[in-house]
Amino acid sequence: MDLERIERAVREILLAIGENVDREGLRGTPNRVARMYQELFNGLCKEPAENLTTAFTEVYDELVVLRDISFNSMCEHHLMPFEGKAHVAYLPDGQVIGISKLARVVDDFAHRPQVQERLTSQIADLLMEKLLAKGVAVVIHATHTCMTCRGIKKSGSIMVTSAVRGLCKSDARTRSEVMSLLHS
Repeated sequence: MDLERIERAVREILLAIGENVDREGLRGTPNRVARMYQELFNGLCKEPAENLTTAFTEVYDELVVLRDISFNSMCEHHLMPFEGKAHVAYLPDGQVIGISKLARVVDDFAHRPQVQERLTSQIADLLMEKLLAKGVAVVIHATHTCMTCRGIKKSGSIMVTSAVRGLCKSDARTRSEVMSLLHS
């Protein structure tokens, strides 16, 4: 990531809005914003699939669910934050992974310029592909500051997205069970 370039761009934005970039409160702002972007967009430098390279052979044919994975991301349309909770479930087919790996996958995809719909699908598709799961379901609830702080200004609104794959989608009983577990 080119931190110096980000600093120059932030300085230009401050000048463009009419600020004095040399005043005390703003002198370090371009550097702080550059370091913040480095942190918020570190998912661009990561391959989420690397979190799923170590699986454990396990005869377990019931749902595995990890709920309330907190995350933050940056809306690619306005470069404003959105944050919320991701709920992930998979139906193993002979192998399981450590649950922290699910949270790492969420973070790696979230820490990129993003839209919630794509984030939800990316998580589901990767888990389905790399775990060779019988089924996957991902539900995300998030608040978008691009909607709460600007534009329509509807604080308290929450966007919900879902991505359902395999038996979690095609088998009605499995779908019902996974959705009840993700929402309980």
